[in-house]
Amino acid sequence: MKNTDIRRLFYAHLLCVLSVILSTFVPSFFLESFSILETHLTWLGICSVSVTAVNLVLYLVVKPNVSSKRSSSSHKVARFLKCCIYFLMSCFSFHVIFVLYGAPLIELVLETFLFAVILSTFTTVPCLCLLGPNLKAWLRVFSRNGVSSIWENSLQITTIASFIGAWLGAFPIPLDWGRPWQITAKRNICRSVPHMRFGTITQ
Repeated sequence: MKNTDIRRLFYAHLLCVLSVILSTFVPSFFLESFSILETHLTWLGICSVSVTAVNLVLYLVVKPNVSSKRSSSSHKVARFLKCCIYFLMSCFSFHVIFVLYGAPLIELVLETFLFAVILSTFTTVPCLCLLGPNLKAWLRVFSRNGVSSIWENSLQITTIASFIGAWLGAFPIPLDWGRPWQITAKRNICRSVPHMRFGTITQ
């Protein structure tokens, strides 16, 4: 049984990676002048939708956490609506956290929110698919020694890795400081700290 779960888990992650790759190349056949750098907001939306769809299909087909109770259709609808509310709350929560960490409050709001959406897609969506809108189950999985299956262990690892990856992704930003997409960031820093000298930044 454990080998079967490992194999299913491997294929699930492989399909998620494949969905990210396809969301990078397939839209260029249908959308004019589509690229990750030039139309990055469109790519973030397409990537989020494709990864969410793959997660939903995978967990519906594989059913790693099957409930013994038969729920009515009204209960399933209420559960789905609650999951949507949890996802939106996650997006807005991440958006607020990004602003507190230094993202512009008014400028680049769409960029910041879409980044919150993509991070919620890789963290909150798998939790909702596997555990549902059950906060007790979430606390159990993300507490010490709280996992009870390999699926929950994978959920724990991928969620924490997504947070670390999002945080580490800020380190390469100064490497392309002279690029056009960094001009807004320069202006924001010079406006927020006008009394400091940043060398080439203030020029």
